[in-house]
Amino acid sequence: MLLGSHLRRLREARGITREAAGYSIRASESKISRMELGRVSFKTRDVEDLLTLYGITDEAERTSLVSLAKEANVAGWWHSYSDVLPSWFPTYVGLEGAAHLIRSYEVQFVHGLLQTESYAHAVVARGMKGASAADIERRVALRLERQKYLVSEKAPEFHIVLDEAALRRPYGDRGVMREQLQHLIEVSERPNVRLQVMPFSFGGHSGESGSFTILSFPESDLSDVVYLEQLTSALYLDKREDVTQYESALKQLQQDSPGPSESRDLLRGLLQLS
Repeated sequence: MLLGSHLRRLREARGITREAAGYSIRASESKISRMELGRVSFKTRDVEDLLTLYGITDEAERTSLVSLAKEANVAGWWHSYSDVLPSWFPTYVGLEGAAHLIRSYEVQFVHGLLQTESYAHAVVARGMKGASAADIERRVALRLERQKYLVSEKAPEFHIVLDEAALRRPYGDRGVMREQLQHLIEVSERPNVRLQVMPFSFGGHSGESGSFTILSFPESDLSDVVYLEQLTSALYLDKREDVTQYESALKQLQQDSPGPSESRDLLRGLLQLS
């Protein structure tokens, strides 16, 4: 998806049609469309030919994009869990693992990167009604595997605003919720994590449209991606005007929410009530 969107921007900047781009690599217009949407694999030769067509002569930029094409064709570790994941979610896991900055607002439950195993089990079991115990365990295992990225040597910056509703809505018994709240207090102390709580007392706020995540990547020429999860699918937005709207909403949420230290105090207060 990242490579495809970048190739699309390069093509549009040169005023080249998909039909002309397809002709240059001995392919159809629809093949270019699928490439730009990230729905097919990439041949190195095709990428090199397209870069030439688009006037990209800088060797460093060409090498970077060709390397990205090779990486795009390698199945990620999460593909072994594809049998228990909705069809749109492996794409998100791949983008999450490539991001150097993850910004998110969550209202329904605690973000997956911050869930304890017991809390994750309760969330997954509720969302996968009728699933076998083995499938539920595999989905939880994937969630825990994702969390390793947050504490790795190349850990991303993670800025999260949790609505108080996500903290008060019970998943599991009191023990599960107490453990989850304590975990949030501890993980919020990590240098790469900025956790804020949007309290009920604030009233209406800029997150009225619901949960969303903005993913930013270390390559400066790759656009940010907004991830919006729906009941039966997901949206990935990378147009600048769309991303800007969500960045503004998140910035306002951060400004209106108590800071990280005050948010930890809110978490401690909820822990005492639980």
